[in-house]
Amino acid sequence: MRYQSPSSWAVISICITALVHFVLGFSIEFSVDEAHYALYAKHLAWSYFDHPPLVGWIQWPLVSLTSSEGIIRLIPELLWVLSAFLVYRVTLEIHHLIQGRHADYLTTALPSANLCGLMAVLAIITAPLPHVLAIGLLPDTLLAPLSLGLMLMALRWTRKDQFTITDWITTGLILGLAGLSKYTAAFTAFALLLVLLASPKKVWITQAGFWLAAAIALIAISPVLYWNWVNDWISFKYQIAHGSGGAWAWRRVGTFLGIQIACFGPLLLLGIYTFLKHYLHSQKLILIALLSFFAIPFAIFATLSGGGSLPHWTTPAWFCLAPFAGIGLARLWAIQHRIAIRALLIGQLLVCLLGFGFVLAGGVTNSIVKSNPIADLYGWKLAGQKAAQLAQATKVNGIAVQNWTLGSRAAWYVQPLPVFVLDQRQDQFDLWFGQLPTGANVLLINWSGMAFRSPVGGNLAFEVCEPLDQLEIIRFGQVLSKFDYSLCRNWQADGVAR
Repeated sequence: MRYQSPSSWAVISICITALVHFVLGFSIEFSVDEAHYALYAKHLAWSYFDHPPLVGWIQWPLVSLTSSEGIIRLIPELLWVLSAFLVYRVTLEIHHLIQGRHADYLTTALPSANLCGLMAVLAIITAPLPHVLAIGLLPDTLLAPLSLGLMLMALRWTRKDQFTITDWITTGLILGLAGLSKYTAAFTAFALLLVLLASPKKVWITQAGFWLAAAIALIAISPVLYWNWVNDWISFKYQIAHGSGGAWAWRRVGTFLGIQIACFGPLLLLGIYTFLKHYLHSQKLILIALLSFFAIPFAIFATLSGGGSLPHWTTPAWFCLAPFAGIGLARLWAIQHRIAIRALLIGQLLVCLLGFGFVLAGGVTNSIVKSNPIADLYGWKLAGQKAAQLAQATKVNGIAVQNWTLGSRAAWYVQPLPVFVLDQRQDQFDLWFGQLPTGANVLLINWSGMAFRSPVGGNLAFEVCEPLDQLEIIRFGQVLSKFDYSLCRNWQADGVAR
């Protein structure tokens, strides 16, 4: 068998994983967030209620051509591939940084750069949660390669004698794109600033290139600022309230940390522990600053988790940690701890494969398992087609649901019909479709996975809701969920409506 270098194995591993993502992308329907951000592309704007606009803009070319989930998912799949290759590249740069001024001390202690890069890539490939973002486009899918890109520019700053105008322009563009991806890009920008401050080359603040980069980044995010200015800063207000969550509790922090370990795997933790133990003393100040690309966002999200947070928010941070973990894992591999590393790699890979199989099977729905989250990925296309037919037959004003998470799939699969969300929470649907007119008739969709009582009587707003039809979603012989359709007449704006 022909010998394959670590760099070749890294490329092979990335390509095989990308192929798996490609197959899965054509096998399931849009999730809640995917449909929501695909609708961004259908309703192009300078920005949006929940997030900056890049997650919609980047999908616009494909969404304007097709409604195929698999084709539209080529975007997150390519972004994941780019992130994996950047993990490898950043690992090599950190390796060179450590080795550069301590060659005599580290000649035998530091493994080869390519082995370190391979280990970093394998740690990411066997981490379960990043595969979700590789198949479904979220703002974090965009922020991961952009954060790694800023890390790469930070490393170039520390290693180059002179930072050229081209380097500054590139940095400004990446910063701007990160700001257009997600508001939490501010944490990454602060980490970049720490690297600049930690470097002995403090003259950056007097360089025209630095201010040019800042100006480029500001111009890039100006659509977000303009949109929020004309919309009473609703997006900023929403994100501040959303990030703060509910009542703070320590148990939520503990749960968050446990979920993080399960979602990203012990390999990354083992690798970073080894790195900190053996290599932090080399270029200590710069390495600590570079580690802040992980530490700052992770610490903030861990703190906020006391009020409630989502596990995927930290994904870009873990991608930024992977290069350091790869160097640590390569050291363990080089000193003959290969059985333990193989066991962890195989174990985490089996978890990922089990998850892929679970998704393709449609999960488990029975009397013992009360909640099947995988059922959420099947049936919405059929449900939307049936809803469109019923809406045309009954000549209603639009489709109605009782929660925004139901609204995103409904709006994607029944387009161009308007979808109204019957709650008191302001959201993007209010901006897209407006408020439901008084006296309107709608087709109400109720999904068994998030069922609501009929919005009639008491302080609720329809005069009457009449059941019309029902649709069962069956996969491999098991009923995953049911959709109920009702004709609701005479909406009263002084009820649930705003």
